[in-house]
Amino acid sequence: MLLAGFDAGQTSTRCRVSRWQGDRWQTLGEGSGPGVSHLDATGGDERFRQALRTSLRAAFKCREHLKLDAAVIGASGIEQGTPLQPRATALLADALSLPQSAALATGDERTALRGAFPDGGGIILISGTGMICLGRDPHGREHRCGGWGWMLDGAGSAFDLGHQGLQLTLRMADGRLPDHPLRQRMWEQLGCHSHAEVKAWVVHPSRTAADLAALAPLLVATADAELPAAQEILQRSAAALVCCAATVARELALQQPAVAGLGGVLQHQGSVQRAVVQGISAKIPGARWAQAASDACWGALTMARELVLKQR
Repeated sequence: MLLAGFDAGQTSTRCRVSRWQGDRWQTLGEGSGPGVSHLDATGGDERFRQALRTSLRAAFKCREHLKLDAAVIGASGIEQGTPLQPRATALLADALSLPQSAALATGDERTALRGAFPDGGGIILISGTGMICLGRDPHGREHRCGGWGWMLDGAGSAFDLGHQGLQLTLRMADGRLPDHPLRQRMWEQLGCHSHAEVKAWVVHPSRTAADLAALAPLLVATADAELPAAQEILQRSAAALVCCAATVARELALQQPAVAGLGGVLQHQGSVQRAVVQGISAKIPGARWAQAASDACWGALTMARELVLKQR
């Protein structure tokens, strides 16, 4: 069977085309294309189609004559069980000329989970611009915690670190806290020189969560340099991630789960990862910090294979 797995974010979309033969995968190609936006945003449907077609064309590498048996996309903003999911699935099927029974659109956290733990249960903690925690038990039951958007639930994300760090600099600037080079570094990155300019920067209509997330590395570096106020922010953020993982473990009755950290904040060894690993060891006795077996594209391919097998 010939399958396509997509991992679609807001900046880019990756596609992997693979053939499942007997009991093994044969990858035919990988490609990338533009990102997706919320389907209800202006041009959302067309952007979704363009991301699919462009990345698939790049992955096929002049093999457009081949016909897919099924495809799955894990896409940012596609909430499991909401009206957006069948709408996105219909777009996927139409764009790739597939029957809807051979197509599935779902959240990118679900394909990431299946990629990380393709053959069993486990928990993924994703901390990039945003955050989310998702777990799966050995019977396939899933539970999600956190990740309800930066305006509601950003604790544990790079946005959260950058946002709190910027708030910290304002307290330094007006005298509530001693001044520190962190303030100058952050304001220089923003191109700001005063409180008023920082405020104007934050409320600008074009501002996104990613803009604030870009400040996170400065805060983490300052915490590593042992600024107590920065360390407190880092610890609060790590505690929020640990709380989500512990909640998922409890809800799914996972006694000794494997926990994989994904996203820019957790995939690299450093202060945040260490604080999260220590917190998980304390909150979930028997849990182990694990490397993801593979990525979200492989998770999507695994789910696509299951779609075909269900039809047989």
